[in-house]
Amino acid sequence: MVCLGNICRSPLAEGILKSKLPINRFIVDSAGTANYHVGSHPDKRSIAVGKKYGIDISNLKGRQFSIQDFDDFDYIYVMDESNYENVISLARNQNDENKVKFILNEVYPNQNFDVPDPYYVGEQGFENVYKMLDEACTIIADSLV
Repeated sequence: MVCLGNICRSPLAEGILKSKLPINRFIVDSAGTANYHVGSHPDKRSIAVGKKYGIDISNLKGRQFSIQDFDDFDYIYVMDESNYENVISLARNQNDENKVKFILNEVYPNQNFDVPDPYYVGEQGFENVYKMLDEACTIIADSLV
């Protein structure tokens, strides 16, 4: 799961997907394309909306996406066009590129819709993002198990 700073959308997506999969069969992680929040916990509003739905992401820490992620993961879900472009720019080959997908394409195939960054929007923005990610992660989990 990849967003810009790895404190709002991607840690929430990580927590949601983890909650829907058997923990011993899958590795779910998140990262940011920028290094602004490396080592930081998720935004308190992401933590709060996750907690509201029984998901605890308070122990996660921000990290930056790296080329190694192409080797470590089968799927790389990005939150928006900018994240997509930044991740694709690091791809070494077509196999790497094929792993990168817009997360909302799980709900709206081939539309490349963005998950809006709720950072400057307020509490309702985080609630809206949670609902979008929950729907997409349900589809992802159903396809994997």
